[in-house]
Amino acid sequence: MTRMAVGPGRRLLAPVGALAGVGAAFTLVALVDPNHPGHYPVCPLYGFTGIYCPGCGGLRCAHAVASGKLGTALHDNALAVVGFAAFAVFWVYWVLRARKGLPTAVRLAPKWWWAIGVAAAAFTVVRNLPFGGFMAP
Repeated sequence: MTRMAVGPGRRLLAPVGALAGVGAAFTLVALVDPNHPGHYPVCPLYGFTGIYCPGCGGLRCAHAVASGKLGTALHDNALAVVGFAAFAVFWVYWVLRARKGLPTAVRLAPKWWWAIGVAAAAFTVVRNLPFGGFMAP
């Protein structure tokens, strides 16, 4: 069985599609301000317990990023800013590898997944403690 060659245009469909989806989401959040109540649902964890989850403030953060206000974005959800930056880096990696026809999978060792989980848990705990109020959205 022979494999058909796939052109660079077809190889870039997935990363370009992913970027279009992310761009559409950021455009929506830029146009519909989450700082005004009633546009988006309340976080269920926060709504029931008053505890900020790792994602709380993420929409306000995305709105601030889309508006070019990095300081506000970091205050609203610093973990999300790191996530946005990580997506940008991995997206560039994805495009560069796809253009060359190389495998694009990124495999992280379990220790890195554990590190990400511990960082998210620590972020969640600290932002809910009195001394971590500066990290609360």
